[in-house]
This record gives sequence, structure tokens and C-alpha cells, in this order.
Amino acid sequence: MSPLEELRHSTAHVMGAAILRLFPDTLLDIGPPTATGFYYDIIGGHRFTPDDFPALEEAMRSIISEDQTFVREEVDREQAREYFSNRGQTFKIGRLADIPEGETITFYRNGEFTDLCAGTHLSSTGQIGAFKLLSIAGSYHRGDETQPQLQRIYGTAFATQEELDNHLTQLEQAALRDHRKLGQQLKLFRIDSTIGSGLPLLLPKGAIIRNELEKMIAEKLFDYGYDSVHSPHIGAIDLYKTSGHYPYYADSMYEPIRIEERQFLLKPMNCPMHIQAYTSEPRSYRDLPQRYAEFGTVYRMEQSGELSGLVRVRGFTQDDGHIFCTAEQLKDEFKSCLKLVQEVMTVFGLKTRCRVSLRDPGNISKYAGGDELWSPAEQCILEVVKELKLDHTTGLGEAAFYGPKLDFMALDALGRSWQLGTIQVDFSLPERFALEYTGSDNRPHRPVMIHRAVFGSIERFMGLLIEHFAGDFPLWLAPEQIRILPITKGQWEAADDLHSRCKKKRIRTSIDRGNDPIGAKIRRAQLDKIPLMLILGKRELEAGNVAVRSRTHGDEGVVPIEDFLESLPFRLARQPVADSPVNRPMATA
Repeated sequence: MSPLEELRHSTAHVMGAAILRLFPDTLLDIGPPTATGFYYDIIGGHRFTPDDFPALEEAMRSIISEDQTFVREEVDREQAREYFSNRGQTFKIGRLADIPEGETITFYRNGEFTDLCAGTHLSSTGQIGAFKLLSIAGSYHRGDETQPQLQRIYGTAFATQEELDNHLTQLEQAALRDHRKLGQQLKLFRIDSTIGSGLPLLLPKGAIIRNELEKMIAEKLFDYGYDSVHSPHIGAIDLYKTSGHYPYYADSMYEPIRIEERQFLLKPMNCPMHIQAYTSEPRSYRDLPQRYAEFGTVYRMEQSGELSGLVRVRGFTQDDGHIFCTAEQLKDEFKSCLKLVQEVMTVFGLKTRCRVSLRDPGNISKYAGGDELWSPAEQCILEVVKELKLDHTTGLGEAAFYGPKLDFMALDALGRSWQLGTIQVDFSLPERFALEYTGSDNRPHRPVMIHRAVFGSIERFMGLLIEHFAGDFPLWLAPEQIRILPITKGQWEAADDLHSRCKKKRIRTSIDRGNDPIGAKIRRAQLDKIPLMLILGKRELEAGNVAVRSRTHGDEGVVPIEDFLESLPFRLARQPVADSPVNRPMATA
């Protein structure tokens, strides 16, 4: 456990102690550290609200000032069961049962508080730095909707007040950028119970963003030599049994659908379909590599408590790609996939971190195939990472069941990490489907398969971009690119002409014909996050000019209309803007 995790874990125990000090009948479940803080799951006679936070924080400060020592104590199973039974802490008894026979059972005590815990902790409560309780959410015991519903109190802790203040400022910025709020405000998407939880409906403006993203990737894929395929939304269950997705991922799939005498699944993955594209005709070594790409919609089972806007949904579209190549082509194809991901992320100003996801050597049964299939796949990824000197972490146990992968975590404008694209090397599925190509020796050989996605889920990527840009999309991606602002009715005819000329250039343009003063029209366009405003007044028209106002740069001056129209291709280029909202915090009011 890292020093920061240890600090937060200790603070979670202090929060648990404070809860019991103020509300002794509360039942505690678990209270772990997280990547951003800590939480405790609880239930009791008192229903907690944020109004309770000042009293809880005061009790926590009191416990910290008492400088209580954290004491580790080994106990036997019966002692632990008796301790929690005497106090009615039934969840702790259940957690005790999770500890395998023969493993050491440990308590951690500080003052009057004792918890079932493997540790580790600080030496004493007095070493805890700055902390803050943040929010309350609902949760289910063990994440199971059939189990009791609990309350989860979230908090965070840092070594210093300065670090905490910086984190709280970041949280404020994150709240302002929340894609669920901005999505509603900007009319990008809707999630409605009439359709179903976790099934987002992209509204016209949101559909424009998705179409532009797909267009961008489609152009890249053409350059990189991919062929498009389109696969159905359901597939026979036998297909997924052969691939191994069923039963490996059965918990993530919806119940089979019976059609006549066969069972079908809502498509959870695209790869078995693309394998059938490969087997549609005999292949020679001269045909390889075969590269297939699809914007394929898939469906995954997600618990209702885990759904969140566009980033955790039950139906989503992947920019999925699969490459079938020879073993000799594998490394170059992998590098090509990596280059594609890096090019795309650069356009959005996203920095990526890489994780090499490998098998867990202590749990080989989780994976399909033996060392003869996994070793060359892992070797390929590790060699590429080394050759290109990629900064990366290693995740043991994070591999797909059929092969290792290189995962990409993108850092947004607030420094938050998002799991996005992936490149996976797979010797297993070609073996399971007995894929072949005829080699130069006129004998059958097994191809290697690469699974790759750049965005991953397009919906999730859109959620990331909404928050990354705070809704202030670059000109090429914005649903409404230009708003024409005539100062009076006298400029309406000229505004119509300019609108028509922009439309012929396929620029998404509107006209504000309101009777408001021009200042009010500018403010409205700013609130609607329109990248460019074209102001038409009497003086501008007489000179054949237009006043250009940019969302990010403000007044850009008066230019001839013809010059502005000629500048549009340059403005519309998919290039990161150096001085964009990505690099600036949002205003809080």
C-alpha cells in the first residue's frame, strides 16, 4: 500500500470511529481507500445527509487530535466472530467468512474503534493530514441489487492542506464540466427511463459530434488500409461458445434470445463476426494482412448502480478493428495501430499513458490457451514498448482472456485518467476457429489476430470530450460552428446570403434574428458555446466586411467577407488549438 493509500485507509477508520461515536447503532460494511480518497458503506437508524458532515468532521478532528495509536492484533476466527456478534455488526461477520481458512485474521484498533482489516495504517491518527467529507451515494451490499441497500459516504485525504485545496478546486472544475449536466444544457443527448437506463439517445447536436468522430476515424482507417464491414446486432450463441466469450464473459451478456430452434445473443463483441469475414474465402499469404473495421454496436450487462451518463452504458458503439496477419507481420502491424492511436489522441490534445496488460501467472485458468500461444503475444508487446521507449505501467491479471494487450489511459484537461483504446495480440482465437492461410510453401498456416480500438466506446469518448473541452468543442467538431448576428432587421437579407454561402461549404451555421441588443446576442452565443460569431451591421455591409468574434479569442476584428470564407478550410483543420478551453479552468459563475 502506498503512503497516500495508507493515509486514506487510516482516515476511513477515523471516519468509521466518528460515525459510531455519534450514532452507535450504525452497521459498518467496508471502508477502503480509493484512487481519489476513501469511503465507508453503512446502514442504521439514522439516514445520513450532507448536513451531518460538519458534526462528523468535528468528531474526526477530535479523534485525530487524540493521537490514537493504530494497533494491529491477530485474532482467531472465533474471537473475531464473537467480537462482532456482541456488537451486532452482521456485515463484519459476513466479511469474516470471506477470509479463507488458514489465513491470518487481523483487527486494527484505534481508541474505542476496532475494525476487521488487513491493513496497513499510519502509526497513529495524529499523523493524518488534511481531509474532507465529500458526498453520499447509495450502494448495495457486495454490489448485489438483491442485498440490502447501504449508504456510501465518500471523503478524501491528503498529506497537506495545500494538496487538499488543489484537489477540491479540481473537483469544482469537474462538477462544472460534468458531461451529464453539459449534455442536457447543450442538448447533446438524453437518457430516459422510457427507453431504458444505460441506453443513451443522441439528440441532433450529439449526433453531429458522433458523425464527425466517425468521419475522422473513417478517413484515418482508409489511410491505414482498412476495409469496412457491417455485422448484425445479434449472433448465434454457438459462435460465442466457439470464441470462448461464452462462458468467459457470460456475466456481462444478456439472456439468450430463442428464435425458432436456435439461441441468439445480443452482440457483446464484434470480433467473432469479423472472424467470419476472414473465413468468407480462402486466404493466401499474399492476401495478408487483412484489416477490418466497423462502428459496431454491442450490448453489455451493467448494474444500475454503475451506470453513469455516456461513460457507463448498456449499449455502446466501438470503433472496432481486427487485423489478420502473419507472425512476421505482427510487430509492424502492432506499431501501425499504436501510431494510429497516438495521431488521434494528439488531435484532441489528450495525453495518453500506456499499460501493458498481461496474464496473472497465479491464475492461469482465467485465460484461453497455453504458453505456446501467450508467450509470443506478450513478447511482441514488450518488445514494441521497449523499442519505442514507451512510458508504461504493467497490469498483471489485466489481459483479455484470449491475449495480452496495450491499453491507453487518456488524461483530460483536469488530469483525470480515462480507459479508452486498446491494442490486443491474439494467438488464441485463430486457434479456436482453426483459421488458416496458405503460405509461400503452399502449406496451411495459422494467422495472428490483432484487436484494436482507438476511441473504445464512442459514447464514452464523447463523454470524455464533453468534459475535456467543457462543451467548448473545436470548430470542426462543434454541433453549431458559426452563428451570424445581424444587428438589426436591415441586415437579415445579408445574413441569409452569408448563411447560404457557409452552408454550401458544409459549415453548420445559424442566424440569431432576435430583437435583443448585439451584446445580448453575443452573450447568448457564448453560453451556447458557439466557436465563431459573425456580426453584421450597417457599416460592415457597406464595406463588404464582417466582424469576427471567436469564443476563445474574443474580438478578431473586421475582415472582408471573401477573406473570411477563404480562411475557413484553415480554421476547420483538425489541429489542437494552443489557447483553448482545454488549457484553462472554467469560470465558476
